Amino acid sequence: MGVATNGSAAEQAPAPALKFLIYGRTGWIGGLLGGLCAARGIPFAYGAGRLENRAQLEADIDAAAPTHVFNAAGVTGRPNVDWCEAHRAETVRANVVGTLTLADVCRGRGLVLINYATGCIFEYDDAHPLGSGVGFKEEDTPNFVGSFYSKTKAMVEELLKNYENVCTLRVRMPISSDLSNPRNFITKITRYEKVVNIPNSMTILDELLPISIEMAKRNLTGIWNFTNPGVVSHNEILEMYRDYIDPSFSWKNFNLEEQAKVIVAPRSNNELDQTKLKNEFPELLSIKESLIKYVFEPNRKTSKA
Repeated sequence: MGVATNGSAAEQAPAPALKFLIYGRTGWIGGLLGGLCAARGIPFAYGAGRLENRAQLEADIDAAAPTHVFNAAGVTGRPNVDWCEAHRAETVRANVVGTLTLADVCRGRGLVLINYATGCIFEYDDAHPLGSGVGFKEEDTPNFVGSFYSKTKAMVEELLKNYENVCTLRVRMPISSDLSNPRNFITKITRYEKVVNIPNSMTILDELLPISIEMAKRNLTGIWNFTNPGVVSHNEILEMYRDYIDPSFSWKNFNLEEQAKVIVAPRSNNELDQTKLKNEFPELLSIKESLIKYVFEPNRKTSKA
């Protein structure tokens, strides 16, 4: 499983052909990942088994014979994470039992599991104040317990530390160039009546999903903050949306206390430290640069100044 060996024979041996097994066919990230594989000529298959059903997972792996497994499945709730507050058993089954079962099956087969997780397990605190530029590192203990969804994600992340074959990618507030997708963070906030205005770490999928494929090729494991460097606020994104997409667009802000009256569970706000990922992938763009390059320029409807 990615173990380096010495000797000329090993050095001359060609890299093994890739084949990915992906869980989360009907999900946003799973669908995008399959599209990337197809575009790059990487053979892949979608897993049909339920994550909590060990026998079904083993059958999937036997049928696909993958070199790597990607998990983009799980419960986030529809229309949002508030769903998880009233469906706790279902949330645990998918996000904890299912993910652990998949990790365990992969370990038994000597396979690296790339697991798309969440960075919504932290909130600004005295050691990581809002606006300080001090982000939470991979080894920091989660401190956000405001939502049941985040509790399950923090729970499974801690347990996955015991699996040396797992690469945990902490995604946050994912954004893509498809502004029609209702899961897109930009699409969401442009449809809200009011938004809070808090700087956060976020994930530009158009840039980072290809990096996750490269991480699989390198057999990288452990926990990674999977966001672009820096933070961006809701208002900054909406200002870009107005400048690039719709000059007539306007919005209203409200504070956290007002937001709490219209949601069931509090939301996470934080900055994640990007030193580890940036060292591995020096070409990684800052969040604002990535937003412009991958999202707003391709969708530009206004004339350039």
